[in-house]
Amino acid sequence: MSVWKKLFTAIKGSANEAAENIADNQALRILDQEIREAKAELRRSDEALVGIVAKRKLAQQKVEALENSIGDYEGHARTAMEKGQQDLALECAQKVADLRNEQQTEQSYLDQFVASEQSMRTNIAQAKDKLRQLEQQVDVVKANEAVQKAQSAVSATNVGANAKMHTAVESLERIKQRQAEKSAQLEAAAEMAEAQSGSSLDKKLAEAGIGSAPKASAQDELARILGKQENG
Repeated sequence: MSVWKKLFTAIKGSANEAAENIADNQALRILDQEIREAKAELRRSDEALVGIVAKRKLAQQKVEALENSIGDYEGHARTAMEKGQQDLALECAQKVADLRNEQQTEQSYLDQFVASEQSMRTNIAQAKDKLRQLEQQVDVVKANEAVQKAQSAVSATNVGANAKMHTAVESLERIKQRQAEKSAQLEAAAEMAEAQSGSSLDKKLAEAGIGSAPKASAQDELARILGKQENG
């Protein structure tokens, strides 16, 4: 592979990596937005379910009311027959037939509402469960992201601290070296001053007991004083 092709491949790889990093950084924001939109849709679904439930209850009440009316007119038909009023009994029977037809129509509506309600409840429950799972996964990802950022920051801080400490130790050694050199310079200057004044040679002669009168002790002085008194 030529140098230019390798360079092109490296640049292409860096561009893809940068694009992936941007996409990854936006992923959590996109998920948060999708979760908010899903919650809004679920709220509308709950409202629609409430409407279906209300209609189901109304249809159920109508079916039950028709059932009661059918029972009443069946009783009226039997009573009319007992009283020998066959025409009235037939009218009641016709009313029962009409009510049963109406009841069957209302029952079909009720069955549709019941089926829609059950389907919506199942779908909404599944959607809410999936949404909860997604929220949990997003929370875990966010927590891991925060922990990894903290670890990266700590690692960077440790690297920086170690570098700073190494620099500080080097500075301390330089200070100690300068102080040692300064002390040596001061001692050398003091020795040169003594040599120039001659005090250094006198000190050495005194230490050797040469060139200086011995100091008189207290006993020597006392003997001298007593001898002077006797002579006087």
